[in-house]
Amino acid sequence: MTTTGPDRLPPSEDDFVVTTCGRRIAVRCLRLAAADRPISRVTLAVGRDQGGEPGVWASLTADEARDLARLLLLQAGLAERGTEPAGPSRKGSASF
Repeated sequence: MTTTGPDRLPPSEDDFVVTTCGRRIAVRCLRLAAADRPISRVTLAVGRDQGGEPGVWASLTADEARDLARLLLLQAGLAERGTEPAGPSRKGSASF
């Protein structure tokens, strides 16, 4: 399985965010050329923090990436309003 050349986009200034604590979060599309069928994933790579703690990464299907985007937008809206979500949290959701 190899990463396909034309499908790899060069990194740009628009594919990452640097948090206030100094972590760089890169978002990219990864396409792997498998013999039987190609695999595409959205990847998140969270870099080291200012203290040098190691980062993490995640590989998501397109549907998982959309679900994550929806949840991020929902939580961003709540953070801007300074309100807590009403009712119990969804099963399986994590709080950070």
